[in-house]
Amino acid sequence: MNTTDTNFRTLTTKEKALRINLDLGIYGSFAEIGAGQEIAANFFKAGGASGTVAKTMSAYDMSFSDAIYGKCKRYVCETRLDTMLEHEYELLNLRLESRKFDTKFFAMADTVETLNYQRTNRGHGWLGLRFQLNPETEPNDCIVHVVMHDVDGLEQQQALGIVGVNLLYGCHYHYNDLEQLINSLVDNILPGRIEIDMFRISGPDFKDVDNRLLALKLVKNGLTNATMFGPQGNVLQASEVLYKKDVLVLRGRFRPVTKVNMDMLTKSLDQFLKEPEVTPEDTIVISELTLNALHSEGKIDEKDFLDRVDILCSLGQTVMISTFREYYKLVHYFSRVTKTKRVGIILGALTMHKLFDNKYYGDLKGNILESFGILFGNNVKMYVYPANQPNTTELMTSKNFPVPPDLMYLYKHLQENNKIGDVENVDITVLDIFSDKVLAMIKAAEDGWEDMVPENVEDIIKDKCLFGYPCSLDQRQKLDEKERKRKILLK
Repeated sequence: MNTTDTNFRTLTTKEKALRINLDLGIYGSFAEIGAGQEIAANFFKAGGASGTVAKTMSAYDMSFSDAIYGKCKRYVCETRLDTMLEHEYELLNLRLESRKFDTKFFAMADTVETLNYQRTNRGHGWLGLRFQLNPETEPNDCIVHVVMHDVDGLEQQQALGIVGVNLLYGCHYHYNDLEQLINSLVDNILPGRIEIDMFRISGPDFKDVDNRLLALKLVKNGLTNATMFGPQGNVLQASEVLYKKDVLVLRGRFRPVTKVNMDMLTKSLDQFLKEPEVTPEDTIVISELTLNALHSEGKIDEKDFLDRVDILCSLGQTVMISTFREYYKLVHYFSRVTKTKRVGIILGALTMHKLFDNKYYGDLKGNILESFGILFGNNVKMYVYPANQPNTTELMTSKNFPVPPDLMYLYKHLQENNKIGDVENVDITVLDIFSDKVLAMIKAAEDGWEDMVPENVEDIIKDKCLFGYPCSLDQRQKLDEKERKRKILLK
């Protein structure tokens, strides 16, 4: 089933709502808090809503909301959404028991913060759908977080209503093509109005779906600039996880993770935790890959992506995938979206030169000066990891880095104000380890690469034949069959 008709025309919001209204097998409730009742309104306006809508409500007042769903600390959060879905879906089954034999029930809920009158906040919200694909079966859940970029509250409400219709339509008619479901969420919405920065689908009909791949598709297809995974491989919503946290970030390709990567993380973390105003219990460490780092031969290898994420998560890392090729964009994201406190960026001395190359700042009127103003804000520090230099025993550090002459005084200013510093107490025995060299040795079955990666990383690579590691024909066939099934499930 497609979003488009036989003429390949995207269905309008009204057409989608009407199709659902005329499908007598789909029936459910709407509970919307914080942005009016824009989703339900689309079904009423389309006509035939009695075929879809069992109930629609908005417990807008906090006291009423607490009386129905229980008290909570934050009202616009996933926990509140889960409570709403649980309550509303249970009522459907309780009050419409006679319809359960031939009806696919659903409960749609959202809890949203739109732009306030003073325009001092950021419009965002959680949308969720609990739904059956067949009568008398256990339901599935689809959870979405949206960021609304319209500068008018009414326009934000309207955009949210469209996303809600798209979500309900997609879960019923695109459930067998999840990439199409994701892309259809922004049907009939102009680019730039809505950002979908988290998507998760689960339940008996989707038990083998890997939501990390779906999160990758959000970034790849331009629905958001960044997505995150926890150490257990679970998809995270960045603004909730990083809210008022101190953040330390290491960017890399991690193909594979090496001992030098781990030394960069552990030694930098030791210093970061000693910085003024950094709170250890509120600190989160992130291993970040840019979308560009995931490309191979002009496209993204999804299996390779999962392999790298699996390894990082096995090491207890929180992983971020982003579109931010420049570091200042990453820092801007943290300050704008997540309200982080202190931010530490780990950078190898050999890649420092990229910070001082104007070709990366052509989209800024102020070029490198403007980028540095963002990158080295009040709460940001760069931790430089040393590197060996040819023909000398002296390590390259932030102190002897060859800064372009015209930027020397700017660089000294950053050093004197504790914006750039060296990672200390590093393991100099790992400085000659480079991922590309390790990767070549793995593919060539050359001895010695095992000593360049953490011990459990060696085991994962060998067990799963990762990164071209040669393995038996029988093992390869089993892994290929598993990959084939994964691709079928994603569709």
